[in-house]
Parts: sequence; C-alpha cells; structure tokens
Amino acid sequence: MTTAAAGGADEAPPADKQPPGGTSVPAPRKAGPAPSGSPGARSGRSVTGTRRVIAAVFLLPALVLLGALVVYPIVYSVYRSFFDQAGTGFAGIDNYKALFTDDTIRTAVKNNAIWVVFAPTVATALGLIFAVLTERIRWGTAFKLVVFMPMAISMLAAGIIFRLVYDQAPERGVANAVWVGVHDTFAESSGFPKAHPLPVHPLKAAGGGAFVTKTPVRAGEPVQLPLVGVLPAKMPGDAKPARAPGPGNEGEITGTAWLDFTKGGGGRPNVIDAKELGLKGIKVEAVKDGKVVASATAGADGTFTLPASADGAELRLPASNFKEPYNGVEWLGPSLVTPGIIGSYVWMWAGFAMVLIAAGLAGLPRELLEAARVDGANEWQVFRRITVPMLGPVLAVVLVTLMINVLKVFDLVFIIAPGSSQDDANVLALQLYRSSFGTDADLGIGSAIAVLLLLLVIPVMLFNIRRIRKEGRR
Repeated sequence: MTTAAAGGADEAPPADKQPPGGTSVPAPRKAGPAPSGSPGARSGRSVTGTRRVIAAVFLLPALVLLGALVVYPIVYSVYRSFFDQAGTGFAGIDNYKALFTDDTIRTAVKNNAIWVVFAPTVATALGLIFAVLTERIRWGTAFKLVVFMPMAISMLAAGIIFRLVYDQAPERGVANAVWVGVHDTFAESSGFPKAHPLPVHPLKAAGGGAFVTKTPVRAGEPVQLPLVGVLPAKMPGDAKPARAPGPGNEGEITGTAWLDFTKGGGGRPNVIDAKELGLKGIKVEAVKDGKVVASATAGADGTFTLPASADGAELRLPASNFKEPYNGVEWLGPSLVTPGIIGSYVWMWAGFAMVLIAAGLAGLPRELLEAARVDGANEWQVFRRITVPMLGPVLAVVLVTLMINVLKVFDLVFIIAPGSSQDDANVLALQLYRSSFGTDADLGIGSAIAVLLLLLVIPVMLFNIRRIRKEGRR
C-alpha cells in the first residue's frame, strides 16, 4: 500500500489507499493571506517587513523637502501666472497670450525648438562616432579622457572660453584666426589697407578707393608714387629701402612706389630718404581712355617698370591695394550666434554621450558582430544594421537626457551672446530670467514662461518613464 498519491503532495490520499488502521492523513493547508484579525495583519508591517509608521517617519523629511522645493514652487508659479505685473489684478490667460504674440518671447520659443532638434542630435551622433572609433585605436582611453574633459568645466567657464574663441579680432579669437588663415591661403589679401597720398604728392583720388597720377607719364621721366598711412610694423618683412628707378630701356616707364615716412622724423615729402622703405607688391596700372594698357608690380625696393605702351597714360594704384583685410566671420552676429553657442554646448556634452554609449557598446555580444562579418557584412553594414539597433536603448537615454538639458540651457547663452545679439540668441530660460529679474520685471510673464517650460519637459519625461518601464518588463 502506498502512503501518498503520485499526483502531488498537496492532494489527500484516495479512500482505497488509506494507511493501515483506517487513520486518514490530513491534506496540507495551502498558504494564503493572513485573516484580517490575525496578529500579522494587526502588526502594520509593509511588504518588506518594515513597520509602516517607521517608514513614514524616515520618508517624512524627504517629502517635506520635495513639497517645499518642487511642489510648492510649481503650484505657486501656476497661480502667479494668472495675475498681472503687480500681482494684485487677475489677468486670466493674458500672460499666456503674450508668450505667442511678443516678438522677443517668440524668438526664444523658436530658438528653443532649434536647440532641442539639433544640439542633442549632434552631440549624440558625435558620441556614437567617438565611442565606435575609439574601440579600434591604441590610445582610445586617452582620447576618451580628452573628449570627456570639458564635462569637468562649468557652464560659466565654458561660456567665457567660447566668448574668446568667437572673438571677431583674429589676433584674439581662435575661430577667426583659423578662418582667416584658410581664407588668405587661397585668396590674395591687401598689403596696405590704409595707405593714401598727401595733397603734396603727385597722386589724387580716383574714386572707389583707387589713386591716379595727376598728370600723364612720359618715357624717360622717372615716376614717383609716394604714399603714407602705413605703420612701419605693418610693412612687409622683406621690404628693402626704397631707391630711385633706373633709366630703363627705350620707351619704358620706370618709377618707385614707397612709404614717404621716415621713422623718427626728418624726412622730406616727395624725396626718397635713406630710411624709407619700398612698397613691395603694390600693383601699378597704366590707363588710357579708361582701359588698362599695361600693369606692373613693385619689387622689394619699390621700383617697377612698364612697357612703352604706357607712354602718355595715367598711372593708377587700383583699390585692390588698399582694401581692408579679410577679418573673418562674425560668429556672434545675429545670424550665427545660435549655431555658435550650440557648437560650444556640443563641445561640452559630446564626451558625456560618448562615455554612456561606450559603456553600452562594451556590453554588446561580440559573437553576433563576428558572425555578421563572417557572413560577408562590411563594417558599415555591421554598424548600421547591428550595432546601432542594439544600442537603441542607450541612444534613447542619451538623447532624452540631452533634450531635457537643452530646454534649461541658460548659462552659455547669457555669457557668450553679446548684448547686441542676445535678443537673437534668446531662449526660454534666459527670457524667464530677464522677465522675472530684469529692469522691467513682470513676474506674471515670468511665471507663464516657467509653466511653459514645465509643459515642454513633461512629455519628454513621460516618454523616458515609459521607456524605463518597458525595459524593466523585458
């Protein structure tokens, strides 16, 4: 006789298989919730076994701080947004109407949209590229350290750095120094932007920034083209002391263009003195009846020679000799100030994106990547079809985090944008500060902007929460 059914321990043995002596074996009692009147229910313990009163005591300080620092400011901002500037008269939704009718606030909303679209996308894309490439180089760790280093700098310090980087003067601004250097490599620049003749010189203005001789030139008569207005320090480094021109061949026109200024004084006008330098590289044109018949370029000592066809022509120093040098791009002007500030933000946060993405990349199954390569996929196909899809959750975390961050951007815009361009670079957080604490403060408008910012952040936060819960259910 068996003493228990084979079907399971929780079932009572059948009647025909009772133990000897007729004694039945009682079935085990199934576990279940304690009755409402049991000691366990009356103890007031939570699921983890902690008394609810003790848990509430420990949570109370955090709840008080949360209410004082988060809940109360939100509720009061919503309340204050329905009142006027003084806070005494009910304004209804007038403050919210102003958000979409005031040109300054509309510009801030537009710029915030630009920030949300471009800044997180560019920073995440660069972080992904850096994370993938640094896996394949020997000094990947050192490179990651350098890229991540800007995260150790405060927004204020980064703003000051990029205010100098974007300085208009090439001798101070790194961006314009590079841009001007590249431009001057492929385009000829003027050597004497402020040079001009004196009234006693044999030159006169010809319009458009050019100068011409007062009388036509003749073969066999040396031509003098003196100019002033060039600092000796700005003269070409290989310029030589000016000298009188030679007689030249038959019919040729010879002359000298020089800086008619003697350092320390003592020079005479229209006379080549010993310490005066030639205007090396200056272009000279012979003009007859409005047409250029010949041209020449002055040498290191300022001398030049024109062919016989220039006889009887007027000599012209074209405006290209005197145009202002290329001064680069106005990075902080109205049209480029927002992209420039976004560039500084990407410089700071691309390292953050790179580190998070690199951590996700380290957890990818290498056998899957190798299997794809064995099947004939090239590196671009492996990256696009396997690496990026598998990094989707990490990329979503980085992108959402940066989107929330750019909605609150304030420091960079406030520091980098000069006063003349601050309206063009305006964002909601900066406008909130200006409306609430500026010279013409209106706390009603400021509170409405704060509520608008909260409404813009909430959808992003909800998306992030849903994504986290979805990941937790996997």
